[in-house]
Amino acid sequence: MANITKKVSWSSRDDDPAQGEGTPLLNGATGADRYTRQFPGGSMFRIGRLSTVDLGDQEITTEEDGVLSRPKEIPHNEKLLSLKYESLDYDNSENQLFLEEERRMSYMGFRCLEISRWVVCGLIGFLTGLIACFIDIVVEVLAGMKYSVIRQSIEKFTEGGGLSISLILWAVLNSVFVLVGAVIVAFFEPIAAGSGIPQIKCYLNGVKIPRVVRLKTLVVKVCGVISSVVGGLAVGKEGPMIHSGAVVAAGVSQGRSTSLKKDFKIFEYFRRDTEKRDFVSAGAAAGVSAAFGAPVGGVLFSLEEGASFWNQMLTWRIFFASMMSTFTLNFFMSIYHHKTGDLSNPGLINFGRFDSESVAYNFYEIPIFIIMGALGGVLGALFNVLNYWLTIFRIRYVHRPCLQVMEAMLVAAVTATVSFTMIYFSNDCQPLGADQSENYPLQLFCDDGEYNSMATTFFNTPERSVRSLFHNPPGSFNPLTLGMFTLTYFFLACWTYGLTVSAGVFIPSLLIGAAWGRLFGIFMATITSSESIWADPGKYALIGAAAQLGGIVRMTLSLTVIMVEATGNVTYGLPIMLVLMTAKIVGDYFIEGLYDIHIKLQSVPFLHWEAPATSHSRTAREVMSSPVTSFNRVETVGTVVDVLSNTSTNHNGFPVVDEPGKICGLILRSQLIVLLKHKVFVERTRSRLNQRKLQLKDFRDAYPRFPPIQSIHVSQDERECMIDMTEFMNPTPYTVPQETSLPRVFKLFRALGLRHLVVVDNENRVVGLVTRKDLARYHLGKHGLEEMQLAQT
Repeated sequence: MANITKKVSWSSRDDDPAQGEGTPLLNGATGADRYTRQFPGGSMFRIGRLSTVDLGDQEITTEEDGVLSRPKEIPHNEKLLSLKYESLDYDNSENQLFLEEERRMSYMGFRCLEISRWVVCGLIGFLTGLIACFIDIVVEVLAGMKYSVIRQSIEKFTEGGGLSISLILWAVLNSVFVLVGAVIVAFFEPIAAGSGIPQIKCYLNGVKIPRVVRLKTLVVKVCGVISSVVGGLAVGKEGPMIHSGAVVAAGVSQGRSTSLKKDFKIFEYFRRDTEKRDFVSAGAAAGVSAAFGAPVGGVLFSLEEGASFWNQMLTWRIFFASMMSTFTLNFFMSIYHHKTGDLSNPGLINFGRFDSESVAYNFYEIPIFIIMGALGGVLGALFNVLNYWLTIFRIRYVHRPCLQVMEAMLVAAVTATVSFTMIYFSNDCQPLGADQSENYPLQLFCDDGEYNSMATTFFNTPERSVRSLFHNPPGSFNPLTLGMFTLTYFFLACWTYGLTVSAGVFIPSLLIGAAWGRLFGIFMATITSSESIWADPGKYALIGAAAQLGGIVRMTLSLTVIMVEATGNVTYGLPIMLVLMTAKIVGDYFIEGLYDIHIKLQSVPFLHWEAPATSHSRTAREVMSSPVTSFNRVETVGTVVDVLSNTSTNHNGFPVVDEPGKICGLILRSQLIVLLKHKVFVERTRSRLNQRKLQLKDFRDAYPRFPPIQSIHVSQDERECMIDMTEFMNPTPYTVPQETSLPRVFKLFRALGLRHLVVVDNENRVVGLVTRKDLARYHLGKHGLEEMQLAQT
């Protein structure tokens, strides 16, 4: 078996054998260290094969790994699947404790639980709305101060000369804000980088992404997104709202904070992965709802992009959380704008209302919209390809926190310089009308009563720029201005996404699309004589924005509804839907969506809706991991401790077998650790040393951060004791015969949200175990069904 040593940096690889890591997390063992177990009958229980890559001999913990000197270059191989990601337990363990608790619970108890779920969803919506309100107000205040200072400087130096001082001031202010945002992300919580949507997609898919729903992540995310938006980067604050909502949901639903070590003793029943997953879906939906003022779009986003598991009651609760989020934000923003009680403008971004009469469209315009959709798909694919290669470059070379901070500051300074240069050389002057919605009009070299049109797009927060492109009257923008802006902003946005700052890609995508869409509208008006039909380029800006965003993120259903809700006009439902479908079809021909690319680059074992198309010939025997480490129903403490401490086989699920190796249950590592911690040994139970019987509450209290086996002390005498697993194991684990086809195994695993699927022979003996990584490594490539290697990254 090949020795490939790996280095931690997403899915990066290091060729120095001295720094390898060797902890495959499958239920299988590496090369010479395969774990074999001796059954009482004297026969060795050792089955089958294992398809993992042996990753060296030296064991390094995550903490030590961070201290080691990093290489200058980390080669990247996307054909590897990371073993550092664990699965979540979306399948309830129906052991005796669980069944006893269910029997004890009355009808009123179940009703109270249902009410608690609604209360939690209401709280999630309320808190997510408050966070959105806080972000919006702070960004508005800080950006207002920044633009006022720069505007005064520009006006002062326009007449007397010395505009270079204004440029330096703008670049320094941007860099300072971005420095703060990049430092807190790079040094305190790297998982808070980016929009967070790929991580939440993975979490809802059943992958345990470390630290993704921690309180610290939320704080860094909120502060980071404020810094990056005020710092003038080509980013939006809408994507991070989805991550923020998910973190709020994960925290509120548990009734405690493990970070603050504070337990409120409420919602204890929800302390398990199944319940937490449903609330995180609601949190993600509430985030979309707060960002766009689109409650229905939020629910559909959660359904389309996030949740792998769904039911009718969950839909209704998530809609409730989304609605609460929108109107909490709305209510507090109305107080801030001194219009208390005015609830007519929901959402962080409000595209403004499109009036049906002024911007009507005709049947024969639909083919034009479809062409725009195809163009959006091509441009979106180009954006994704460029960002893909840029991300690989970052993985290889920009992997030190100090380098990441420097890159973020460089981008901030370049963005300011490009913006200033474009405004300086633009002679596109527009009259400053009474109805102009410009917050920071720059006169620069224009005549009195006029303002620089280029400054409308660059010298503003991206949300305001989008609105001006949608609603400013025809003639507000020069085609050359729009063309130059589209080109520069496209590359700036592409460079910015993937920086070590909290930032979303929604608003930059909409802004790029709105700019070239408006340009398209102006072009259509010039080549046709009829003024009335093509008069308003605002509708083309809207279609272009939808096409560009659809081409980059490849969302269809939810994005249609979000755009319709954000524009407040259902008339555009059909063209937006057609445009998004076209953009997705055209874009998918070239490359995947941006979020899927970033999930793949992190080597996450992500399970799609269906198994690969040509995988029917593969059977469970071919995909399973083996040999399997199993336990007897009654096992010695020493054996259990040795197996759990064995770092070369860091398993998380163990089949429990009878004498001839027939399966009679499945027990998890976390359950065994709780048993050892509470010393639930047969001898102690008989001698009544254990004062009380272990309950499900003890397992919930230890969730989600179960102590490592190294922290549990077991004396030499206790090693000789026995553990009876009958009461705690799941006596009815899902099993499949070894001849089952891969698609059937995949469907069962994916639909039920399993973590372990036991493979048995004709006599019900355990022959292997299927985990998430066994299924995720098969994908359809250019040469048919391809298999990825597994490696510790």
